[in-house]
Amino acid sequence: MRAIIEDSGTQIRVSPGDILDIDRRDLGDAKTITFDRVLLIGDVGADTPATIGTPYVDGASVTAEVLDEVKGEKIDVIKFKRRKGYRRKQGHRQPYLRIRIKDVKGG
Repeated sequence: MRAIIEDSGTQIRVSPGDILDIDRRDLGDAKTITFDRVLLIGDVGADTPATIGTPYVDGASVTAEVLDEVKGEKIDVIKFKRRKGYRRKQGHRQPYLRIRIKDVKGG
């Protein structure tokens, strides 16, 4: 079973067992996340067609297990103006949540 979910303005294709990084959020002590904004759900190679939502599939959800909080790659932000002696350098590492998709339920 595969699905396309929407999270923080991005569309992500998921299936059970996938490990992916999503934007970090405050969950407290929760160890699972449920995504209810499912755009498409269907089986690969099945005779039944995929269910496409308008915009979301009613009753469909994706459950994921939170593995860890990680940081992305370092990005250097450089500002420079020639012949003015103006140079600025700043680094940034985006925080992410690493999750494992446990279950995809159809609607």
